[in-house]
Amino acid sequence: MTTTPSQQELFRYLEDRFECARTCAECARTSTLRASLMDPDGPKRQEAARRSGILCAEVCEATCHVLSRHPGPSDRELRARLEWCRDVCLECAEAFDACPESEAAARKCRECARSCADFIATLG
Repeated sequence: MTTTPSQQELFRYLEDRFECARTCAECARTSTLRASLMDPDGPKRQEAARRSGILCAEVCEATCHVLSRHPGPSDRELRARLEWCRDVCLECAEAFDACPESEAAARKCRECARSCADFIATLG
């Protein structure tokens, strides 16, 4: 027997979905900007952070697009996408932590990871 979500549950789901999409878009912009400021021929940790930032931007942008689609993917597919985005954002934040002047970008990545985790929790 399936139960239909209440209107309040549906609104909460949509609010969380849009908040996650917004946070993903912000993280993508921040990660792209931070990666573009890093020297591709710089130290290894800077190159790792640069690559991580580019990957994070791509994953966040793709996740934002998925969250914006209607109808969207199944909850199972959505959960997998959000878990992937959360994990990539956390890895990127750690990479940015190793580079000077990247604190704001690391913070944005962690905010995005938290937003993904919060939305995953609403999927049940």
